[in-house]
Amino acid sequence: MTNNDILKKLRVAHKLRDEDIVKILALVDFRISKSELNAFFRREDHPKYMECGDQILRNFLNGLIIHLRGPMPKTQKKKE
Repeated sequence: MTNNDILKKLRVAHKLRDEDIVKILALVDFRISKSELNAFFRREDHPKYMECGDQILRNFLNGLIIHLRGPMPKTQKKKE
């Protein structure tokens, strides 16, 4: 299973649109355009197909965690 397949399956499972995925990636300061994103969802034999790299999938998964759970709360250091 490729990164593209994983991205497609997560997109369907969470009912995400292109705008949602762009916003999720923006949560982790990763910018991508909708046209670049659409290249990941094309068939492998399409001339404009692009392989989804590990960095993009990793940032998407980190952004999805923030999207679903919210940002990590700030921890306060204990004074001794």
